[in-house]
Amino acid sequence: MAKPDSLQGSMDLLVLKILSRRPGLHGYAIMSAIQDISGEVLRVEEGSLYPALHRMEEAGWIRAEWITKDTGRRARLYELTAAGKKQLGMEESRWQAVTLAVNRVLREA
Repeated sequence: MAKPDSLQGSMDLLVLKILSRRPGLHGYAIMSAIQDISGEVLRVEEGSLYPALHRMEEAGWIRAEWITKDTGRRARLYELTAAGKKQLGMEESRWQAVTLAVNRVLREA
């Protein structure tokens, strides 16, 4: 059985989807949202999330802004760009095709 934190190939989709529904989240909030919404089934580790966020920012899919919270701590907030919305659509289509194919194999095997 796959480990709950093995999100191979779905990290971009999950992050983009979360940010499309909840703009202005910081990294920890993105990790928490994925875990909470998945019913504790999916877990994203910091070592996977932050490199993915950096890569997505470089690709122009998300933008980030540093803010200072009331507590004085700094946080980096992320939001989707127009290119990110387009990429999300492509990622969702790809995911649908993959899950359809896997379901076909499961039914026929």
